[in-house]
Amino acid sequence: MKLVDTLPEQHLLESIVDLTKPAVPPECEPLHYLLSTPFRYGAPYPEGSRFRRAGLTPGVFYASSGVTTAVAEMAFHRLLFYADSPATPWPADAGDYTAFSSRFRTRAGLDLSVAPFDSERARWTHPTDYGPCQALADTAREAGVQVLRYAAARDKGGVNVALLTCRAFAVRDPVERQTWRLGLNAHGVRAVCDFPDARLEFTRDAFAADPRIRGLRWER
Repeated sequence: MKLVDTLPEQHLLESIVDLTKPAVPPECEPLHYLLSTPFRYGAPYPEGSRFRRAGLTPGVFYASSGVTTAVAEMAFHRLLFYADSPATPWPADAGDYTAFSSRFRTRAGLDLSVAPFDSERARWTHPTDYGPCQALADTAREAGVQVLRYAAARDKGGVNVALLTCRAFAVRDPVERQTWRLGLNAHGVRAVCDFPDARLEFTRDAFAADPRIRGLRWER
């Protein structure tokens, strides 16, 4: 909007920009961009995530079963950015983020939080070593598994899900949205939502189990 004067011009500019991006996979085309984006980009994945290897690998849509867990994940990754950039000052203002929900359905899911897989929980929730999870995801894809359910590593008692294919979505658009403001400083992260009213705080030791956060330079 900073580059144009009207909404039609903004729509035109967005359409032009969209033409420069990789095509949306055919099976994901009906979906809202918030749902299809993780499966769209064919550029090499710069670093591996929990269930996705680095390189030219299939996309994964990560989500949480509850908004509190999703906010905890977001707070962790914002702190991780500053851990990787020790000379960057804390932001002066809180940042706005959208939490949205969706629905999925599958007959081919794997729940790592129940027996017999829960015996390996330490492997599925390791803070930095994603190798076992990535190997499991490879095997799961070969077996036709679409969704993985697992204990959250950043929120004790929380549950996350990983959609290995956009075919698992049961709806085309996000179902519900909330706006959260995340503020970061030397004391930690504060997350605030006005509608519905909610307040979350993550102190310095909230994610100290992760060595990257444990070594973060808080005073800057």
